[in-house]
Amino acid sequence: MSTSSPEAVKKLLDNMQTDLRSLSMECKKKFPPVKEAAESGIVKIKTIAARNADILAALKENSSEVVQPFLMGCGTKEPKITQLCLAAIQRLMSHEVVSEAAAGNIINMLWQLMENGLEELKLLQTVLVLLTTNTVVHDEVLSKAIVLCFRLHFTKDNITNNTAAATVRQVVTVVFERMVAEDERFKGIVEQPPPVQGNTNRRSVSTLRPSAKDAYMLFQDLCQLVNADAPYWLVGMTEMTRTFGLELLESVLNDFPGVFLEHQEFSFLLKERVCPLVIKLFSPNIKFRQGSSSAASPAPVEKPYFPICMRLLRVVSVLIKHFYTLLVTECEIFLSLLVKFLDGEKLCVQNGIYFNIVNALGSFIQSLFIVPNAGNTAAISAPAGGVSGNLTTQAAFEYRGTWIPLMTVSVQGSAKATYLEMLDKVEPPSIPEGYAMSVAFSALLDLVRGITSMIERELSLEEGAAAEFRETHPDQEWQPQPGMNGQRGYYMKYNRAHLVWEEMVSACWCGLLAALSLLLDASTDETATENILKAELTMASLCGRLSLVTPRDAFITAICKASLPPHYALTVLSSNAANLSSKAYSIQGQSVQIISPSSESHQQVVAVGQPLTAQPQGTVVLTAKNIQCMRTLLNLAHCNGAVLGTSWQLVLATLQHLVWILGLKPGLGGALKPGRAVEGPSTVLTTAVMTDLPVISNILSRLFESSQYLDDVSLHHLINALCSLSLEAMEMAYGNNKEPSLFAVAKLLETGLVNMDRIEILWRPLTGHLLEVCQHPNSRMREWGAEALTALIKAGLAYKHDPPLAQNQRLQLLLLNPLKELSNVLHADIRQKQLESVLQILQSQGDSLGPGWPLVLGVIGAIRNDQGESLIRTAFQCLQLVVTDFLPTMPCTCLQIVVDVAGSFGLQNQELNISLTSIGLLWNISDYFFQRGEAITQELIREEEALQKQAQEKGETLNRPFHPAPPFDCLWLCLYAKLGELCVDPRPAVRKSAGQTLFSTIAAHGTLLQQPTWHIVVWKVLFHLLDCVRTSSTTADKEKIESGGGNILIHHSRDTAEKQWAETWVLTLAGVARIFNTRRYLLQQLGDFFEAWEVLLNHIQSAALSKNNEVSLAALKSFQEILQIVTPVKDSDKAGDALAAMGVPPVLIDPFSASGPGRPLVRSDSLVERLTRYNGAELQAPPPGEDSALEDSALWWSAWNTWYRTGTESTRPPSGPTEKLSFIPSQPFLTALIQIFPALYQHIKANFSMEDLKKLGVILHGAVSVPISSDASPFILPSYTEAVLTSLQEAVLTALDVLQKAICVGPENLQVMYPAIFEQLLLFVEFSCKPPQYGRMETKHVANAKYNQAEWVALNYVPFAERSLEVVVDLYHKTACHKAVINEKVLQNIIKTLRMPLGLKYACPSESTWKLAVSSLLKVLSIGLPVARQHASSGKFETMWPELANAFEDFLFTKSTPPDNLSIQEFQKNEAIDVEVVQLISTEILPFANFIPKDFVGKIMAMLNKGSIHSQSPSFTEAEIDVRMREEFSKVCFETLLQFSFSNKVSTPQEGYISRMALSVLLKRSQDVLRRYVEDERLSGRCPLPRQQVTEIIFVLKAISTLMDSLKKTQPENVDGNTWAQVIALYPTLVECITCTSSEVSSALKEALGPFKDFMQPPVSRVQNGES
Repeated sequence: MSTSSPEAVKKLLDNMQTDLRSLSMECKKKFPPVKEAAESGIVKIKTIAARNADILAALKENSSEVVQPFLMGCGTKEPKITQLCLAAIQRLMSHEVVSEAAAGNIINMLWQLMENGLEELKLLQTVLVLLTTNTVVHDEVLSKAIVLCFRLHFTKDNITNNTAAATVRQVVTVVFERMVAEDERFKGIVEQPPPVQGNTNRRSVSTLRPSAKDAYMLFQDLCQLVNADAPYWLVGMTEMTRTFGLELLESVLNDFPGVFLEHQEFSFLLKERVCPLVIKLFSPNIKFRQGSSSAASPAPVEKPYFPICMRLLRVVSVLIKHFYTLLVTECEIFLSLLVKFLDGEKLCVQNGIYFNIVNALGSFIQSLFIVPNAGNTAAISAPAGGVSGNLTTQAAFEYRGTWIPLMTVSVQGSAKATYLEMLDKVEPPSIPEGYAMSVAFSALLDLVRGITSMIERELSLEEGAAAEFRETHPDQEWQPQPGMNGQRGYYMKYNRAHLVWEEMVSACWCGLLAALSLLLDASTDETATENILKAELTMASLCGRLSLVTPRDAFITAICKASLPPHYALTVLSSNAANLSSKAYSIQGQSVQIISPSSESHQQVVAVGQPLTAQPQGTVVLTAKNIQCMRTLLNLAHCNGAVLGTSWQLVLATLQHLVWILGLKPGLGGALKPGRAVEGPSTVLTTAVMTDLPVISNILSRLFESSQYLDDVSLHHLINALCSLSLEAMEMAYGNNKEPSLFAVAKLLETGLVNMDRIEILWRPLTGHLLEVCQHPNSRMREWGAEALTALIKAGLAYKHDPPLAQNQRLQLLLLNPLKELSNVLHADIRQKQLESVLQILQSQGDSLGPGWPLVLGVIGAIRNDQGESLIRTAFQCLQLVVTDFLPTMPCTCLQIVVDVAGSFGLQNQELNISLTSIGLLWNISDYFFQRGEAITQELIREEEALQKQAQEKGETLNRPFHPAPPFDCLWLCLYAKLGELCVDPRPAVRKSAGQTLFSTIAAHGTLLQQPTWHIVVWKVLFHLLDCVRTSSTTADKEKIESGGGNILIHHSRDTAEKQWAETWVLTLAGVARIFNTRRYLLQQLGDFFEAWEVLLNHIQSAALSKNNEVSLAALKSFQEILQIVTPVKDSDKAGDALAAMGVPPVLIDPFSASGPGRPLVRSDSLVERLTRYNGAELQAPPPGEDSALEDSALWWSAWNTWYRTGTESTRPPSGPTEKLSFIPSQPFLTALIQIFPALYQHIKANFSMEDLKKLGVILHGAVSVPISSDASPFILPSYTEAVLTSLQEAVLTALDVLQKAICVGPENLQVMYPAIFEQLLLFVEFSCKPPQYGRMETKHVANAKYNQAEWVALNYVPFAERSLEVVVDLYHKTACHKAVINEKVLQNIIKTLRMPLGLKYACPSESTWKLAVSSLLKVLSIGLPVARQHASSGKFETMWPELANAFEDFLFTKSTPPDNLSIQEFQKNEAIDVEVVQLISTEILPFANFIPKDFVGKIMAMLNKGSIHSQSPSFTEAEIDVRMREEFSKVCFETLLQFSFSNKVSTPQEGYISRMALSVLLKRSQDVLRRYVEDERLSGRCPLPRQQVTEIIFVLKAISTLMDSLKKTQPENVDGNTWAQVIALYPTLVECITCTSSEVSSALKEALGPFKDFMQPPVSRVQNGES
């Protein structure tokens, strides 16, 4: 309820009336005046209440009267009455119904009571109520009231004193509060200050308003009192204490700073009165401090009084806190006084007080450790048991034996002074152990926080402005610059502020650092350590943000040192520390030691590990504090990376060493994971740190992840620091194989990975350094360098850049470039890594490599033979992947590189299988070219145009291989050229595979090439290849290769390099020949087809003449292949059919290509169409006109010349016996050679001349004469007994056969060749008896050759000769009547040739020979004799007859004896042959004697005569004589002779004479034989006659019987009388023989005598007979 409500007023009136009544009651007896006053007062009140509406106002107006009774009551000095009155007065006051005058009266009354010492507490209460409820009390009245309270403070009663003190404090506060309220009321009213009179600087108090004036007077007097001077205003003060005065001063200054700052008058008081006072009061303390140090002091020094000191300090703290801006100089003095308190040892004037405070704190802390008990009675040595003794360790600092506990002084940031609050203590209290240190520590931390929070607040505002500016003007650089409207002031302020901040930090950092490092080293408590580290960290960060490099580095160095074990040799830090100490920072003249950590601090050891040094040393220990510092360091780097700049070096070096000691090793992506220590005593980690490790490793990773938030410059600092760390690690790892420190490399990787979005700016330094690492000799180091580099490249390619890599060609090449650079590293492990990553890149990003392909392919292809198999294998895997999956995605310009790379894998010699597979890849590539031909062509043409344009702009010529050819053709040519290189590789398997691929490719895809390109293919690829192969083959080594590496056995046909090259030569030649065969259409369009043909033939010739059977034979097969080419008539004509039609037997060719020799010239997708697609021009097969025929014949004649040269060379026998038998062509070779002729002849027969025929004859003869080596003979020769021709002999005969048939159907003029053919054949016939000689070579007869010796065996020529003879007979049969045959005496030659076997007869090598010779002779004669007779007159056969006579003679009367083992049947067969010959004579010759030369007939007759009188050879056995006598033959001879003798056709007397003479000789001889027999028989008696004689007599008897038969048949007139006489004369002799004993003779005699009966007739008249 408010005091003015009607109820309150009513209550007030009631209470007052009650009070007055009570008063009147009390004073009724003793004090009547009072009673009366009270009663009149009651009336007065009632009157006021009745008359006035506003009762309170009326009461106030009349308050003097209303109060009067109560004042009188107090005047009675009666306690009871006084109490009642005071209560009533207080009630009135509380209702504010006391006027100013009344108030004065009341105060005066209270003063009297005070002086009388009555109701002191009630008095104080009343004064307080009076002053607090209203503002009516002013000036002297107020001062009197205040003095009253002061006086009560100094009474004898303690309670009164304390109450009075409280009242004084409250009253003083009220006075000032009134002034504040007054100022509030007058705010906004501007007053004109009155002019200042005189020159006084003291403003007149009159200018102040009432309340302000009171306050001013009061404060002024308080100063006077404390200074022990008389007060001006507080009149009536009797005593005062300084302590109370100082307390009051402090409370006013602390509670009402505004008053002093706003009113000049008050400010003046502060300056003029308060400050001098404080300084004066301080002096005893200072003197005492000084005195304590100077012993020889004249006067005893007054000891400072604790209560005053303490209060002074409180006042000073208030002054500094609130009035620093007003009292700059004074505050500096105060502060220096405070500093002197802290360090009384030395005084020196410093230029910055602030600097002093900080440094004083620092040196004070140092002094606490260095001088035990300085201001700290309790500093003791470390407790005996050490910290480890106690289970609960107290937080403390310990340094070099001094142990100072640390107390919780205050919560950071809210200062609470313990000792400054001890206002009741008169003596200084005892200070607990370590209190000074604790306060100093807390002050130090607050100091740091104060500086940093102040500066950082400003900095962050500034950065906010900058960020805002950048958002609005992204293209400009922000800097607060003068000149922009309204910014000038800001700029000045900004600059000034920065200078101030820098000055502040520069001034204090040294001391702070000294103190903090010392404390950090001494701290044994985790929280304290944490706080110290936090302080160092904030300072480092602040210095960084202000770009103060030295202090920043110093703070960071301190943290780094604390992280490492004591005395750890880390160059970066020591050099940095030296740097700092060389600047010799001093604090108050004392040089500050940046104290090195002391090693004996009692710390919990959490890890033992290896130091990271080049030389192995012992172990080092890490304590929990080291780990704590490490975490701070990580925190520093993490949160303030942007301002670290060059200090990254320090931070990272330290981290590296810690990581090493803790044994963290890099893992995937560069993150460090706890790994096993590799060398030395293994790292020992406690469980505490084990659980921490993953966290530390995580923070480490996060630290580098946060590098993505750094700006570019800071990022570069980080990268540079990592690089130089890495360089140090590399230095250290040189020359030993210790595990190197991989921290830097791992972290470079991590930094790169998180900054992919701006990888360009750091790529070069990053990769440049990693490439150096990759070349390091230490394998672990290299391995990580490569790991990091490849991981970065892979990540870079996989990262979603903006714009994407596909559109940012430069970036892609930048990313891939280091991959290429790795190819220059010689270490295999690095290349392995490189290639593995290429494989991964291909698998993940292969589709999007685009312009990066040349680089990637370059890497794959950078293989060398010294690199070992596994590398090559990996590289090859990459290539395979490229060829199988990525050809379509790469630019076509890279295809050529792919070809080159595939080729280089073919050429490497480490791994044969890879070489072979790469050739397969080339085949796949060629297929790809074929399928995508058009697309590739278009792209290449576009590219070509672009390049052309560039080249023109630069004024250069476009340089590319095979330039004039179109780009797509060049691609093919590169492929062919590469395969060509592989075709001459040293390894046979590679050559073979490459050769097959090259020719298959050209065969399969050659149609795509434009016509002019074929020119290059033929000359630059194919012929060039042939040249190389020929050269290599001819120079190849003939040494035997033992085995093909490992256990592979080599077949004897491949056991020298020469033989292996031979295979290549074969393959190459065959391939080229096949191309010439299948692509004849195309090639003939080229202008120089004839030259090419010549070159090809030349190659074939040189191969055919090579001293290697395989090559030479294959050359001929190639020759055969190109001769299959018929003039292109129709596509469908097959060469084979054409030849067959001409009657040429199929030629022996290996099934060389799948489609066989007769490969049709038709191809799918008609060739012509295909060509026009690429050529534009219609290609047509040439018309079968003159030109093509002419050109054709030129080609064929060229082929004939080649054939002739080859044949001549290869069949020419060695010249002399001295010449070592180097080489004799093999049978298959010769066979093939000869087999070529028929096909060839078909094309050249039109102009084939006699000359050519002679050449052919020489070759055929030579070929047949070549012997075979004995080891080959079993395979070529039939067993000796079989009469079979070798294929060579077949071929020779075939060749002649072809010729003869051609002549047969050819024009007349060809027939002159017949004799030559006969001549050739007859030569061969002679071989039957006289095998040809091959030079002067020793050849053995095949039967005598031993297979296992290297001898040469002559062939069995008999079958060949015999076959030739058959051919001769056959041919003669056809051609006997030809002019040429007659003119050239062919018949004579045949007979002459046959004479040899006929004459040898049994001496022939083969029995069949002479038999065949006879039968042939008979056949030839049966044809030839009629012709001869026909041309008898011309004399063309003159010379033949003697030859024939000799032949008969030689055969029928041979000089050779039959072999002993000849059976009787055989003999009889042979005799039958002889008989046949005689019969021929009797039928074909003798009947035409008149056409035949006489001497010939004579010879024949002589022969018959000889045959009919047979004398047996003495060699016959008895039993055989009758058979062996050739009785049948004799008989036929005799019969013929007789027949001829008795024929009536005897043309000349001479002939008759011959026969008659022969007959008489025969008869005479018979007579002789018979007579001799009879005599011998008679003489021999019982002994039988010799067998021969018996045989002879039997033969004679048979002859006689034959003669008798003949005579009987003959016309009697033909028989000469003389003959009859001789015949009859025989009769008596025959009769004499009848007595012989031999039964055989008897039977023969019977036969002989029988015919005589025909002549026994009765004689006719003699006259008649005699007449005739």
